[in-house]
Amino acid sequence: MENEGFFERVYQVARQIPYGKITTYGAIAKYLGTPKSARMVGWALNASKNDNSIPAHRVVNQKGLLTGKNHFKGTNLMKQLLENENVKIYNNQIVNFNALFWDPIKELIKQ
Repeated sequence: MENEGFFERVYQVARQIPYGKITTYGAIAKYLGTPKSARMVGWALNASKNDNSIPAHRVVNQKGLLTGKNHFKGTNLMKQLLENENVKIYNNQIVNFNALFWDPIKELIKQ
């Protein structure tokens, strides 16, 4: 299946997001060279819900909103996981988004 290769590349990036940092679906898509595939990044992360090695909770939308929260078991699990990493959230949005943003284009050397 063609998506499997893309999904695995998403997982490789997501696994490198540091504790207490967040990134966006679009930032991962841009890093992978497919800037218009942010939604597909979301699909990949949703498909990873049984793999605890993929910190999907650290990926939010471009405004810092927890748009993926409904794909976690329990409606507050994504928020709780982020708060456990000292990420502050108000009204389902990351506080200090810019300070916590991890940009894979800047942080990872393309492989």
